[in-house]
Amino acid sequence: MRALSKFHVTLIAFLFFISLLSPLFSTAVPINIWPKPRFLSWPQQKAIALSPAFTIIAPKHQHLSASVTRYLHLIRSESYSPLITRPVKLMKGCTLRNLVVHVTDLSLPLHHGVNESYTLSIPVGSFSAHLSAHSVWGAMHGLETFSQMIWGTSPDLCLPVGISIRDSPLFGHRGVLLDTSRNYYGVDDIMRTIKAMSANKLNVFHWHITDSQSFPLVLPSEPSLAAKGSYGPDMVYTPDDVSKIVQFGFEHGVRVLPEIDTPGHTGSWGEAYPEIVTCGNMFWLPAGKSWDERLASEPGTGQLNPLSPKTYEVVKNVIRDVAKQFPEPFFHGGGDEVIPGCWKTDPAINSFLSSGGTLSQLLEKYINSTLPYIVSQNRTVVYWEDVLLDAQIKAGPSFLPKEHTILQTWNNGPKNTKRIVAAGYRVIVSSSDFYYLDCGHGGFLGNDSQYDKQGGGGGGGSWCAPFKTWQTIYNYDITDGLLNEEERKLVLGGEVALWSEQANPTVLDSRLWPRASAFAESLWSGNRDERGVKRYGEAVDRLNRWRYRMVKRGIGAEPIQPLWCLRNPGMCNAVPGDALEDR
Repeated sequence: MRALSKFHVTLIAFLFFISLLSPLFSTAVPINIWPKPRFLSWPQQKAIALSPAFTIIAPKHQHLSASVTRYLHLIRSESYSPLITRPVKLMKGCTLRNLVVHVTDLSLPLHHGVNESYTLSIPVGSFSAHLSAHSVWGAMHGLETFSQMIWGTSPDLCLPVGISIRDSPLFGHRGVLLDTSRNYYGVDDIMRTIKAMSANKLNVFHWHITDSQSFPLVLPSEPSLAAKGSYGPDMVYTPDDVSKIVQFGFEHGVRVLPEIDTPGHTGSWGEAYPEIVTCGNMFWLPAGKSWDERLASEPGTGQLNPLSPKTYEVVKNVIRDVAKQFPEPFFHGGGDEVIPGCWKTDPAINSFLSSGGTLSQLLEKYINSTLPYIVSQNRTVVYWEDVLLDAQIKAGPSFLPKEHTILQTWNNGPKNTKRIVAAGYRVIVSSSDFYYLDCGHGGFLGNDSQYDKQGGGGGGGSWCAPFKTWQTIYNYDITDGLLNEEERKLVLGGEVALWSEQANPTVLDSRLWPRASAFAESLWSGNRDERGVKRYGEAVDRLNRWRYRMVKRGIGAEPIQPLWCLRNPGMCNAVPGDALEDR
């Protein structure tokens, strides 16, 4: 058997070598589409050459037309040579001349819940491939799938023929959160991330723009917030920058969802308006105080004062400007980690508490003064789960109308998801136990004695250790434990999150990819095969190959295995067995 295996490897290598010399002799490639389509049929395992004059025929549409131009360029310039090969019969005397795109409704907006399905077919004996979608955004997904089916070096390009695909996502909200407050990312870094998201059929860029550390967003009504609260004039996002990013998102089928985190995490606001921020610029964990007496959960203190009328004047200006700059119907208002100790440093708040008021009433006052204003801008409000579930400071459900409120969960895995949907709220899942991509890289605090241990071990200072592997991410079921169909329908989808205490552009790609790719497939077509069995075993080689192709496309995705594992299918498995092929 060992000798036979070597013979097969040699034969396949020879066929691949011949295919490079003459694509019209034979070619050797298994197609590898990521995320895996919901349904794919390719019974004859035949291929066809792409005509040198190949073109895409599509209806005119501002964003779709830009996408068509981009994919034509990608197809002609990518020069993708697969790492894993097998013989495929190339049909002679016929080339594919065009891809005809049909969109049922060109007017459907890029909003949550839009139909993203598509069908794609390349009939045997036809000069045309056919892509049909209900929306422009589904058509973009189909174009991405088409691009991933092509291999070779221009002008000698090939793709499968006699193939049929029907595809649609399991969840409508499939996002990546990027924190640009703790460390700054340039516009090009953000657009590269959106480009990679589009290739993985992810559709929401959750832009956590502001936090206690910096306020980099330039707002016409409140220019002093960025002028004084950013890291500097070269580390801000101007209205032109935002417009460029939003437009780039549309052209890639990615919604740009802004988050302005309040009333906690607002120390940077105090640089311009110290009178509306409590505990600003104070040490986050005062000497001799317990964790329960902290002023913030990490360095960077400051919370908006709900008792100050000036607070609402500034906040409403911010909301109005952000709503104008971002057409996205969801507006993320933050709401996480409101710390009792910070508010208690303010004399007016202490007087309020002494008169029988509560910290939760302060939060309710803030939400009651801002949520209706966000809704008045034709926005649905997204908050972190803390506003409803925090043990100390939370708002009553009457202040969080279900028709206007979505909650994003980050604690306690499926337990908090269950609590949220049981209360009747829609939920976006970002469990830190599975989806936080910054975890496991150690802590960032200085002067920390916990590292002075000769025995090693522990979490290395990372509060959410260990590192979240692609397997952990891929295998997580975001509706786990929800037995009621009505509750499962309230799960809109999920987001992986990259918080930036220890990340910046130098590590951006490798922290996100290909782990976010694993997340993308689990929310697009699921992590189980047609029998309901988890398919991580066969996903590893596919993800490896997709990671290689992303790198070829300019995305610095980190490796998940030695290349040797791809060259020797099955040999890197945890248990021996036959190499798993695509099903």
